[in-house]
Amino acid sequence: MAAPDAATARAAVVPARRGRLRVADRVYARIADQAVREVLAGVWAGRSTKGAPPRVSVAVPGSTVTVRVTVELPFPADLAGLAAALRERVGDRVAALTGSRVSDVVVVVEKLVAGGAW
Repeated sequence: MAAPDAATARAAVVPARRGRLRVADRVYARIADQAVREVLAGVWAGRSTKGAPPRVSVAVPGSTVTVRVTVELPFPADLAGLAAALRERVGDRVAALTGSRVSDVVVVVEKLVAGGAW
């Protein structure tokens, strides 16, 4: 009987013993930042003034991810709707691309920027 090859031997290892994957905090932050920019791109389109770039920070306490997003939003606008869209997009994107569970997405509106096309 022939000895099993290396691929067969690796496949026989129990999944929990294969190792683990650790995603760096800066990776979560980059993914969240891109998601925020995608949502806000349409909001700022056509306005003469624009807010400062969003700031994103993440915390990974245990096996879940908490994301905090600080943004400047245009005024007038549907602030609650924008905040909900940001929470949903960031949470979905981070979870989909990393496989991590997002426990919370906190959106902080730091400033309202008046003026523009409205």
